[in-house]
Amino acid sequence: MKIKIVCILICILVIGNLNAQNTDSPERFVVPMSYVLRPVPSPRVIDIPNVGEFRVLKGDFHIHTLFSDGDVMPRDRVLEAIDSGLDVIAITDHIEVQNRLGGRAPVKLSEAKNDDFNYAYELAKAEGDRQKLLVIPGTEITKKAFPPGHFVVLFTRDVNPIAAAVDDWRKMVEVAVSQGAFMLWAHPGWIAPGNGGLEKGQPMFLPKEIVETHQKGWVHGMEAFNWSEFSPLVPDWCNEMDLAVFANSDLHASEANWYGFQNPQRPMNLILARERTVESVKEALFAKRVIGWAAGNLWGRKESMIPLFDACVNIETAAGKARLTNRSDIPCTISYARKTFELAPKGMVEFTLEPNQKTLTILNWFVGTDKPLEKNI
Repeated sequence: MKIKIVCILICILVIGNLNAQNTDSPERFVVPMSYVLRPVPSPRVIDIPNVGEFRVLKGDFHIHTLFSDGDVMPRDRVLEAIDSGLDVIAITDHIEVQNRLGGRAPVKLSEAKNDDFNYAYELAKAEGDRQKLLVIPGTEITKKAFPPGHFVVLFTRDVNPIAAAVDDWRKMVEVAVSQGAFMLWAHPGWIAPGNGGLEKGQPMFLPKEIVETHQKGWVHGMEAFNWSEFSPLVPDWCNEMDLAVFANSDLHASEANWYGFQNPQRPMNLILARERTVESVKEALFAKRVIGWAAGNLWGRKESMIPLFDACVNIETAAGKARLTNRSDIPCTISYARKTFELAPKGMVEFTLEPNQKTLTILNWFVGTDKPLEKNI
């Protein structure tokens, strides 16, 4: 009852104010929006310095829309990405789960576009061009059997020929690779019996089907982190198989529903690209200059992690002391001489140097499974 009374009083005050402002035009009034809207925060800015000749782009390469089993239109995925501080996204709607528009039953879109698997990307690309966000064409090959499970396909030229081979996953992968696509094995540790994931209680393993596909040159990366789940064996598998490591959202619901607004724990990838173009992103991914970042942790190949750390963290030593200054928005948890320091974004820490102790261990930057990055000082 108290809430009702308060709401009524607010309405009376607002209406009274409107009438006071518009007595000269009784047939029309303008609503003062300050009463009903809150200011919208600016898009998140993620500050990371250049790494030598490379700029660091922020990207998410596994995103769904209403054109498969997502809940958001392609245009709005672009706006969400901008709010989250991203530079590039890929639209990767499922081939096998298509045109549900958020519901259980398929919905016919139009005579021209209902069977066009490129349509969601085209809509997102148009908005991305307007908003200066890079949008990559892609899809997801979605097999209910594990193995092989699911593949994220990036830089497709035309998804329709891939979809035409839907009854043979190897043929689908072959067609995708013939288009120059980048193949990413998705969520290897996902527990999803009958839906392309592991059985309950089944340990993670590397199937021979994935090994064989990789030996043909048809697998180029794996997801170490997907949505809110980490697959701990993936960093070592990527090192052993010479693959790129990813952290993707696999967004289905809205960004706000899954992660909240501008969540710094949200998964994304740091791409060391020569330019801010789709072509440069593609070159960087194939060169494995990509680092997954999620839940305060980073996973990547040592060849990229060391120069990124050097660009982000300045180390000064003098008079038996060390000072570390973080020039980036990436957090670092530093271990030195059995002590741990939190080097916050744009933060600084100082500590006393110990005799014969010359190695920093960055506890939240991983270059393999349970292998944090090490740096000599």
